[in-house]
Amino acid sequence: MKRLALFAACLLFACAASAQERFPLWQGGVPGFEARASIPEVSKDYWTKHVNNPSVTAYLPEAAKANGTAVLVVPGGGHTLLVTTSEGSAVAEWLNQRGVAAFVLRYRLFREKGSPYKLDDARADTERGMRFIRAHAGQFHVDPQRVGIIGFSAGGELARMVTLSPPVAARGKGDSIDKLSARPDFSILIFPGPLHAAEHVTPDSPPIFLAAANDDECCSQPPIDLLNAYRKGGASAELHIYRAGGHAYNLGERTDLVSLKHSPQQIEDWLSDSGFLGHPAPSTSPHLDPQPKAK
Repeated sequence: MKRLALFAACLLFACAASAQERFPLWQGGVPGFEARASIPEVSKDYWTKHVNNPSVTAYLPEAAKANGTAVLVVPGGGHTLLVTTSEGSAVAEWLNQRGVAAFVLRYRLFREKGSPYKLDDARADTERGMRFIRAHAGQFHVDPQRVGIIGFSAGGELARMVTLSPPVAARGKGDSIDKLSARPDFSILIFPGPLHAAEHVTPDSPPIFLAAANDDECCSQPPIDLLNAYRKGGASAELHIYRAGGHAYNLGERTDLVSLKHSPQQIEDWLSDSGFLGHPAPSTSPHLDPQPKAK
């Protein structure tokens, strides 16, 4: 009887996930902030505010396309709101088309007016999101060793922290999910902001893709700094600095610049070259043809 109930629960969980169901990161609310879990969020146009019960929304690819890779999608918004459309659901759908399971994170906003939260709370939500995916890898049919992260702007700051910085303390007493690793297997940072924590890049740091527009006054320098840190640390990094485009070009849907319209293809190419789209990564060793013999 217990097995039957568990099987039914798993079916319900899988069906809910395929229907883009939202899952709270902590049952009953964040430890220490349980009373705030029932405060309603506010969503309008492209944004969401008043996040008090952090969650992920699962977007799963068609079974025939699924390749076992998963990505936590972290929207930006300056930590005052979340851009849950063009930096959230649209990104998830783009990833689904490439066989990748996507999980859009709604995290707490420490700069929102009247917020009781701190930056470490947003970091804790991001780390919990990574752990949540791994904890439920079986139900979502993903490989717990192929879980990456993509962050935009403020979300890029959080993605950077979860990639390169020691995790923050567990909320409450912790649970079985908190025992799992929050570190991504790969990271994609799109015009990430300047906030970061203590970090140390080593040859074992997760491979990283970095991109920004050169005329982005806020966020063109952090990717350059990260590339230099990765080169110094001997880790794998790829950087794209576009000549123009400003901030928040997202996946190139709101610009006439051809290079930015093509920017999603560069992300896909990097994922493919890194072996995260279901086939082995090509060798990075140079293939030099022998010099042609003189006739």
